[in-house]
Amino acid sequence: MEIMLNGLYIVATPIGNMGDISNRAIDTLKNVEFIICENPNHSRKLMSKFGIKKKLVSLHDHNEEEITKNYIEKIKKNPVALISDAGSPLVSDPGYKLLRQCIKDNIFVTTVPGASSIISALQLSGLPVNDFVFVGFAPKSKKKLFDFLKPITSEKRTAVVFVSSHKIAQTLTTLSEVLPDRKISVCKEITKLNEKVFYGFPKKVLNAILSNKKYSLGEFVVVVEGEKNNSKIDKKNISSDTKKIIKRLLEKFSLTETVEIVHKISYIEKKHIYKKALEIKDENNK
Repeated sequence: MEIMLNGLYIVATPIGNMGDISNRAIDTLKNVEFIICENPNHSRKLMSKFGIKKKLVSLHDHNEEEITKNYIEKIKKNPVALISDAGSPLVSDPGYKLLRQCIKDNIFVTTVPGASSIISALQLSGLPVNDFVFVGFAPKSKKKLFDFLKPITSEKRTAVVFVSSHKIAQTLTTLSEVLPDRKISVCKEITKLNEKVFYGFPKKVLNAILSNKKYSLGEFVVVVEGEKNNSKIDKKNISSDTKKIIKRLLEKFSLTETVEIVHKISYIEKKHIYKKALEIKDENNK
């Protein structure tokens, strides 16, 4: 075991398969003074598995300032570990304020790297991984979801999105409406017993997941292909792909809603979208 310095050890834990924890991570957790985690009840299972008996301090979005204030002096004088419920801490997990305070106070900080669902999903996706962007958790509401996905429509890099089980159908439905011709990969329960990866266009993947109730259970990582067209978006001319999107949206939304949605996911002016949407609607009514 390496010499333990006083300070914060950011320790990655398995994202599913317990065998993915490193020997260094186990040694670190066994030798720190205490462990700061998200959910002690969840973390105790990991501790029990590897015979680790340490005090667990719960850190979440609602108490991070309090925990930072109460424990920063103890971190100065002792080696302390920070873990999340699964994977690498601080990636869409609490702990940022604590880390910033440690840096501000010139406290020793290091990382004990390990499993990451972002990297694993990229490896499994079959999409370009040399340049990617992680955009976080998909929001629940339809309106917020459209706003959330807007940057991805013009993103040249491969995009990675975290999606929970109760949001996966809505997320894929929205993707099929705004990015129908963009290839995606959906990774379910990575490294766990029920791991499964779906490939294809959003509509195909959505249908595959809806075909079996078991497929919609668990945690998901969605990987979205980047935009291939590098030219600037024309604010007036509407491409054939955008026409397809307008047509799909008109099947479920009103004219006004369709114009608003397309405007939000593109740089096209509303008046041009409205004109084209009217033409398409008239064609559909013939």
